Amino acid sequence: MLFNQLGLSAELLRAVESQGYEEATPIQQQAIPLILNGRDVLAGAQTGTGKTAGFTLPLLQHLQYGTVNRRRIRALVLTPTRELAAQVADSVRTYGQHLPFRTAVIYGGVSINTQIARLKKGVDVVVATPGRLLDHLQRQTIDLSAIELLVLDEADRMLDMGFIRDIRKIMKALPGTRQNLLFSATFSTEIRRLAADLLNSPTEIQIAVHGKPADGIHQLVYPVDK
Repeated sequence: MLFNQLGLSAELLRAVESQGYEEATPIQQQAIPLILNGRDVLAGAQTGTGKTAGFTLPLLQHLQYGTVNRRRIRALVLTPTRELAAQVADSVRTYGQHLPFRTAVIYGGVSINTQIARLKKGVDVVVATPGRLLDHLQRQTIDLSAIELLVLDEADRMLDMGFIRDIRKIMKALPGTRQNLLFSATFSTEIRRLAADLLNSPTEIQIAVHGKPADGIHQLVYPVDK
C-alpha cells in the first residue's frame, strides 16, 4: 500500500515524498488509519519496522486538523532512552517540515535550564524520557493539562528499565480524555496490565514476532573474556 492511500494530508505526503518513501510498511499500513480515526492502539512492533513514522505521521495530522490550541503541549511521546527520544523528535520535525508545529525533546544528562527556556517559548509536541519529564513536573516547568495524544514507545524497555512508577506519576498529570498509543516489541503480562490501565478499548496490532529480529537486521555475537 502506498502512503498516498492512507488518508494523510498533502503537507505530510510532501514530507514523506521528500524522504524518498512511497510504500508503507506493514505497521504503518495498519496503524496510521486506526490512529487517524481516533482509536487507541496497542501495537507489537520492533525497531526497524517503521513504527516511528507509523505514529508520528498521524500524530501530526491530528494536530493539523484538531482544535487550534497553539503553543500548548498537545502531544507527548515517552521513550526509554535519550537516543530514541532524539530520533523520534527528528522524525517529528522531518515529517512536520511543512506544518507550523514546534517540538521539544526532553531527557537527562544535559542542562535542564535550556529545556525550560525552550518550553517557555511554547511547543506543540514533547518527546521525553520519563525521569527528566517527571523532574520538570516536580519543578512545575511543564504543563501537560492540554495533552490530546499520548504515545508510549518501546514500552517493554521502559518497564525493564524501571520506569513504571515514573510513568504512572506522569499519567496523573494528563487529562482524562485523550488518545493513547502503546508500542512494544513484546506483550508481557506487565505490558498488558499497563495497557489495561492506559488504553480505552484499544485495537491490537501484532507485527513483531517474539525472538525474531526485524527484516533487514543482522545480528552478530562476539564472545569475549570476562
